[in-house]
Amino acid sequence: MTAPADLVPYAEALQEFEPVIGLETHVELGTASKMFCGCSTEFGAEPNTHTCPVCLGLPGALPVVNAAAIESTIRIGLALHCDIATWCRFARKNYFYPDMPKNFQTSQYDEPLCTDGYLDVQVNGETVRIPIERVHLEEDTGKSLHVGGATGRIHGASHSLVDFNRAGIPLVEIVTKPVTGTGAMPAEVAKAYVTELRDVLRGLGVSDVKMEQGSMRCDVNVSLNKPGEEWGTRSETKNVNSLRSVERAVRSEVERQAVVLRDGGRIVQETRHFHEDTGMSTSGRSKEEATDYRYFPEPDLVPIAPDPAWVASLKDALPEAPSVQRKRLIDRLGLSALDAEAMVNAGVLDLVLATVTEGAPAAEARNWWLGSLAQAANSRGVEASELPITPAAVARLVALVSAGDLTAGLAKQVVDGVLAGEGTPDEVVAARGLKVVKDSGALQAAVDAAIEADGDAAQKVRDGKVQAVGALVGAVMKATRGQADAAAARALILTTLGVTE
Repeated sequence: MTAPADLVPYAEALQEFEPVIGLETHVELGTASKMFCGCSTEFGAEPNTHTCPVCLGLPGALPVVNAAAIESTIRIGLALHCDIATWCRFARKNYFYPDMPKNFQTSQYDEPLCTDGYLDVQVNGETVRIPIERVHLEEDTGKSLHVGGATGRIHGASHSLVDFNRAGIPLVEIVTKPVTGTGAMPAEVAKAYVTELRDVLRGLGVSDVKMEQGSMRCDVNVSLNKPGEEWGTRSETKNVNSLRSVERAVRSEVERQAVVLRDGGRIVQETRHFHEDTGMSTSGRSKEEATDYRYFPEPDLVPIAPDPAWVASLKDALPEAPSVQRKRLIDRLGLSALDAEAMVNAGVLDLVLATVTEGAPAAEARNWWLGSLAQAANSRGVEASELPITPAAVARLVALVSAGDLTAGLAKQVVDGVLAGEGTPDEVVAARGLKVVKDSGALQAAVDAAIEADGDAAQKVRDGKVQAVGALVGAVMKATRGQADAAAARALILTTLGVTE
């Protein structure tokens, strides 16, 4: 992204100022029911159909804690090397939003379930340790839809609608400590952290972590200070919902704050809204402090006291960490350090490894994800992992090419169909009629027609100018809509003309 004239370019800003970043990641847990009631958590239902007196906060309704959500939160804390509380409780966080039906959120304040952990991430070949402040459990809010405006935000809207289906879904908040020492890479570190965290959560099976559906979203905190001075005032960019946007949000805020500070201005502590179309943020509201929320212990819920023996059993049953699994697979597949770095930089390493796990050879998996699919992601402005194609589908595509059912050109057409939402590779092949022509009679007929239509090229081949066969091969490919195997067609043309090489 090219910075506007009133911003200091990212690299230049980081030569003058030291960044401090912090990330608050909200993750909807994949439980069947909500945090304090039995309503369904299924995504995409008709508005306000997954509600009840408890999640709507009606008088006399009492909450009951979802045990599966407690277990999932503890497992997340263990995977992030956190200390697990032996006693904690919920609190009421009081504030009014139209999509908060109770006018308070049941959350955790000074006694969270998990504290003091870390997550190591790889950035440009370096290991960066991200310190974790806390992992706590709360309930999600409802969702407001602002209608009639151009931006989908409340400003300019004619009216607003509220859907309470999401209200009460178990929501884990993972909060980092201030991250310092990132040098020239704060945006890259932020993206790497959220990427690795998403992989950890997916590996645990606690959430589908679909950022595009809001089941994982991130608040990005940024401040700048002159070297040797105290940390600056931070801003918080809310609800960033893609890996690419996490990086862009940090970059844009570094550039914005740098020009304010360079001109002698003061950074205001506030929340900001990130705009996907411009990569910039705009001011939202002043940032509240904890005292503004008037926390007090939730009187309708008993404290939580996880049995240490149970916590130990959960720790023993944790799956292998994605970073460990990744290293083992890289070693097993014999990928070079250069290959691995290229895949990491393109955000496709885990996709390549998953495709290999589905049965594809490493070289083919690498070529697809670093080639056509990376280009498709770039053209759409998304991460490769956000493309509507799975590692299993890519592995199937590789298998079809290996079996001779598709040529490389046909395979690219199949990919286009899958990305367009036309179905699985097999369904696209069937619908578009893309299989390689294996009928020897049909191929011979196409060869005969090509020779008859271009007698000059045929004669040149007979006279020893074998390179002229290219025109005949092209005619065969055109006649078969690219479904002939070019090598087979060439061999058959030469045989038909009585030429040997």
